[in-house]
Amino acid sequence: MPSGILEVQLVDARGLRNTDFLNKIDAYVLMQYKSQERKSSVARGQGSNPVWNEKFTFRVDYPGAGNQYKILFKIMDKDTFSRDDFVGEASMYIEELLAQGVERGKAELHPARLRVTLADKTYYGEIRVGVSFTRKVEVTDDQEEYGGWKHSA
Repeated sequence: MPSGILEVQLVDARGLRNTDFLNKIDAYVLMQYKSQERKSSVARGQGSNPVWNEKFTFRVDYPGAGNQYKILFKIMDKDTFSRDDFVGEASMYIEELLAQGVERGKAELHPARLRVTLADKTYYGEIRVGVSFTRKVEVTDDQEEYGGWKHSA
């Protein structure tokens, strides 16, 4: 089963719902791919239009167990004295990207806007993300690896 690295580029968001009455929201994003989760930095004081420009990696097996090939982006508002507020979420389905990456060695989706939805599934803003998948080259039995160098037997 081929495996590789999925790299997610979290760029920015626009038009997010403001969950704070007196202040601007301090947004961060929880990204989840299957059982793996990553967390962005908090965009303090940036309100409804936060900018992150951060990259995150996930280990991927394709085809793997189960068939849910999606990344969930859950946007939260960091609060100091109370529980963090849910701002919205978006999903990106990546099965086709993974299949292309396995076939070609690498596949990429340039940053694109995803619709952010609230708990009641109404649209409220957008988040911009890019994704790439690079297949890991597997060492075969007739090759040995020495400190990063491959040597044929």
